[in-house]
Amino acid sequence: MIYILFCLLVVVVLGVCIIIILWHHMRLKKEMAMLEESFMDLRQLNFELRSVRHDYLNHLQVVYGLLELEEYDELKSYLKPVYKEMMKTGKALKTSKPALNALLMAKMKEAETQGIDVYVEVKSDLKHLSPEVWQLCKVLSNLLDNAMAALKDVMGEKKIEVDINETKEDYVFLISDNGPGIPEQLQEAIFKRGFTTKKESGHGMGLAIVSEILKENNGRIQVNSVEGRTTFTVMFRKGGS
Repeated sequence: MIYILFCLLVVVVLGVCIIIILWHHMRLKKEMAMLEESFMDLRQLNFELRSVRHDYLNHLQVVYGLLELEEYDELKSYLKPVYKEMMKTGKALKTSKPALNALLMAKMKEAETQGIDVYVEVKSDLKHLSPEVWQLCKVLSNLLDNAMAALKDVMGEKKIEVDINETKEDYVFLISDNGPGIPEQLQEAIFKRGFTTKKESGHGMGLAIVSEILKENNGRIQVNSVEGRTTFTVMFRKGGS
């Protein structure tokens, strides 16, 4: 009898060990997938920066030529889109997290192909952010994807604003879009796993994942939405406390 109980105990312990190993395996697999995505974003960012450097020299030649010809109105028209593009690149590179910088650049390029203007304002270097950078990228990637989805059927100007800042206690990320908004009765449901209705312009997609990552890292999320303005506010405690 004791032998049978011992064998059962061994089986139970082995079963628990296998479950733990499988859980860690799945977690590592997800982390690896996100790291691979971050690597691709970083490689694309490196390519973009090299292109900007090359274009910068060409722009200088054009600017010098227009100055020599005293074509000041033409110079102003030429510099306006160039300056806008350079400002976009510069503002997306202000954090101490290269993977996050690369993600922002990649999403800006993706939004551009959909006719969406993305405005990034970075007021914190995020040096002491507690969550793993791949987790932060996963959160922001999902929120930006949903913001782009919300603008799919918008006529006229399509705009996303990203604001990264900090308070004394928190790092704060705000992602806003000028889409149709989310009905108040659905603003809690969108964070539940399985909420994927397309009637709300995609805002439910991926938000359950965002919620899970935030819970794991003692983070919080709020949504404020009215017609023409939806803002998701994500907060992480400094030091993870």
